[in-house]
Amino acid sequence: MEEKSTKICRICLLEIVETEQYYFLNNDNKLMLQFKLLYFLPKIDLNITQNPIACNKCRIVIEEIYEFKRLCIQTETTIRNLRQQDAIKELRANNIKVELSNLQSIRDNYSEINKHVPGCIQEPSQTKLYYCYNCNFNTNKKMVLIKHLVRENVKAQHTGKKQFKCNICDYCYTTKGALKTHMHKHTGEKPFTCNICDYCCATKLCLNKHTRTHTGEKPFKCRICDYCSYQKHQLKVHMRKHTGEKPFKCNMCDYCYTTKGALKMHMRKHTGEKPFKCNICDYCSNRLEHLKKHRHTHTGEKPFKCNICDHCSTTKSDLKVHMRKHTGEKPFKCNLCHYCSSRLEHLKSHMCKHTGEKPFKCNICDFCYVSNCGLKRHMRTHTGEKPFKCNICDYRSSQLEHLKRHMRRHT
Repeated sequence: MEEKSTKICRICLLEIVETEQYYFLNNDNKLMLQFKLLYFLPKIDLNITQNPIACNKCRIVIEEIYEFKRLCIQTETTIRNLRQQDAIKELRANNIKVELSNLQSIRDNYSEINKHVPGCIQEPSQTKLYYCYNCNFNTNKKMVLIKHLVRENVKAQHTGKKQFKCNICDYCYTTKGALKTHMHKHTGEKPFTCNICDYCCATKLCLNKHTRTHTGEKPFKCRICDYCSYQKHQLKVHMRKHTGEKPFKCNMCDYCYTTKGALKMHMRKHTGEKPFKCNICDYCSNRLEHLKKHRHTHTGEKPFKCNICDHCSTTKSDLKVHMRKHTGEKPFKCNLCHYCSSRLEHLKSHMCKHTGEKPFKCNICDFCYVSNCGLKRHMRTHTGEKPFKCNICDYRSSQLEHLKRHMRRHT
């Protein structure tokens, strides 16, 4: 009889029953239990035990405590913001009270003087102050306040109304300045120029971002790791790697993404949209980088050269993968066994061996594959396509391995 290995929960140290579900603390990328645990218990060392796991009860507790801590932080931030707003309102209210009390004291003094002046029975006119509660503006005339609110920029900022419309497209803006900046898109005008290089742009904000590429300044820093960024938006996207937040959800499948652009590219898989078209042949793609790579097949250009051997690549990413053959680097490691690879897609295919998953399905028959290239090879059996040609005779094949085997006959 073989002894069955017992599984112990790393958190409560209780034995996990065979029928009970358990979760890897280091490897479960979907649930991100390791991150959630370290979020409220940073001193715990999960590397003491090999492949630490958690039982279902501990998994629920980890997620509840993680959500509770996040809720406390969000609540604290909200309360602080509200307190700041209340403080500003209170300050304005106090200023109004002070000014009104000063006005009342002037009236009292005026009445006291008139008592001693013979024949003077005229009371001071009832002076009333009109305040704009959105700024510090005040006046004793109602019409002046109305004119203040009607002024184009002030009114827009206070009411939030987008009254400045573009006469070319449907965009509307709250201020005239914002509309002017938008019009540069239609006119192609780029009034802001870099004093170091030839770069020019339509807005001062874009110029400021560009200038940091020269200065090397990265003012936006991650508070968890060493990541720094030129732009605030890039830092915001980076932080989602730590929090696991994927706010952009596909409404046709379960995929979620950290950026709107990534979701937009994913949606093209459902819609079949391929907006990037080759101007030489009928090739079209759903991604710009794929089109750029395809264009090199027409020009024969391979601009990225290896400094060790004669290999040239059409893209920088392909050259980076090639360089790993020289360095022996295999950065993509399996967290279940000792397998490691120089390419991410190879690791993904390998992981399917552990999970048994075969995500690439043939839409003609019932065959399924662990990799996209395996599915492509299979599809040629249906289409009859034979892209691999012999340069000596008329032999053609649907698979590269078959062509290599055939070439040995000539040698």
